Amino acid sequence: MSEPTGAARRRGPFTVGDQVQLTDPKGRHYTFTLEEGKNFHTHKGSFPHDELIGAPEGSVVRTTGNVAYLALRPLLPDYVLSMPRGAAVVYPKDAGQILAFADIFPGARVVEAGVGSGSLSSFLLRAIGDQGMLHSYERREDFAEIAKGNVERYFGGPHPAWQLTVGDLQDNLSDGDVDRVILDMLAPWECLDVVKKALVPGGILCCYVATTTQLARTVESIREIGCFNEPTSWESMIRNWHVEGLAVRPDHRMIGHTGFLLTARRLADGVEPPMRRRRPSKGAYGEDYDGPNADGGNRGR
Repeated sequence: MSEPTGAARRRGPFTVGDQVQLTDPKGRHYTFTLEEGKNFHTHKGSFPHDELIGAPEGSVVRTTGNVAYLALRPLLPDYVLSMPRGAAVVYPKDAGQILAFADIFPGARVVEAGVGSGSLSSFLLRAIGDQGMLHSYERREDFAEIAKGNVERYFGGPHPAWQLTVGDLQDNLSDGDVDRVILDMLAPWECLDVVKKALVPGGILCCYVATTTQLARTVESIREIGCFNEPTSWESMIRNWHVEGLAVRPDHRMIGHTGFLLTARRLADGVEPPMRRRRPSKGAYGEDYDGPNADGGNRGR
């Protein structure tokens, strides 16, 4: 069996073309690509790339200013936060939630809409492997070009499981028997008709939206279309901790709200979802509400 795409770039001594992440004594990161004959420069001095070429990962190099830097290959979460951006990236905390709760598995057939800078595409490709299929759709050609460069830089070339299409998902989606659909866009509810045709029974729709109004509109639209089970919605936050001797406390800063996630599973054709038995709260659907279930929230009572 051939080695998985990108695996050779994740192990062994540093080689020309590898991404290197340096960490200085204050914990700051610097990422660059190894090139023969080049020098890495900081305000604390410089050192030649050749010192790292052939060295094992986890080596320490010193600049001409006698400052020590730890050299490691960047992890994928590090890489996506430092790569060139066209659009905002899907943060690692959200990408991890998507991989887990959308149940992305090796060999999965996945459709993604809203590529942005290629962050989530990279996570998805590594999860599905060379035998899977990721078909990504991006409306803006400039974003697609940036994403393509970032993904290929990480994997060391084109990924055999990836297809990138420039255009709207609802106008271009032709894939069938899709296991998972990931929507990272302003109006995911506009794509539900084509998504339901593409997803296999039991397949998962996962949406990533930024605001509460988008979240509410998406959830109600999924309920209204009638071919998914009850959506689950959540957000995640990360708080790091400072641990030094007896000084153990949460950091003053944390990664707070970045977006909302929701998942729903495709039902078999011709099956209606079981009626929700929980009544909406009084006033949940106000008089000025004109979206799905605009009848006052009677559905499910």
